[in-house]
Amino acid sequence: MSPDASAKTGVPQPARVFDASERQALYDIINARRDVRNEFRPDPIDLAVLQRILAAAHAAPSVGFMQPWDFLLIRDPKRRADIHAAFLRANAEAEEMFEGERKSLYRSLKLEGILTSPLNICVTCDRTRGGKVVLGRTHNSNMDLYSTVCAVQNLWLAARAEGVGIGWVSIFRPEDLRKLLGIPDHVEIVAYLCAGYVDELYPKPELEVRGWRKRLELESVIHEEGWSEL
Repeated sequence: MSPDASAKTGVPQPARVFDASERQALYDIINARRDVRNEFRPDPIDLAVLQRILAAAHAAPSVGFMQPWDFLLIRDPKRRADIHAAFLRANAEAEEMFEGERKSLYRSLKLEGILTSPLNICVTCDRTRGGKVVLGRTHNSNMDLYSTVCAVQNLWLAARAEGVGIGWVSIFRPEDLRKLLGIPDHVEIVAYLCAGYVDELYPKPELEVRGWRKRLELESVIHEEGWSEL
């Protein structure tokens, strides 16, 4: 049976088997992904590359196949300057939440690339998409938000494979972004991303390199059969 005929009848096809080099490429991309703040090149992302990255995001799994995400592409310098100003206000508030050496280290970190990256992407979740009752969201109303985060991860990994860096900026008052981008009340802001080609990246996550936190050992976060022994 041809793939097209199989798709129409709903008959499963043999699962593709990936060879060792393909599997390794995926793991390499995952381990090479970084949260980029200061390494962006100014040249615009090729439109075909951007289309592939967004298609990868749109291929993410979603509860009830509701596909709740939208991608707002932001290039206008004035709009980005306004968003950057909103970040600065929130960042000044965040800085005051730390004390002593931690505060000094926080102040030294560059936590966004809103103006230096050629493209900003706001990823949202339309919580009404799919109707009032969504398969799989009947007992956990946040499943649409989790689905949108899956789209962000797909986008991030596809971008890394294309030589495009992504930085997630989370230090905003949501109401500021909502007003600046005209986002309706029923749509949730999930991620504000900075995107651009990169030539250099840290060998490890920057916060690990700068001494903010160390990576936890894998064994410390694995539990068998439950949170603790029963």
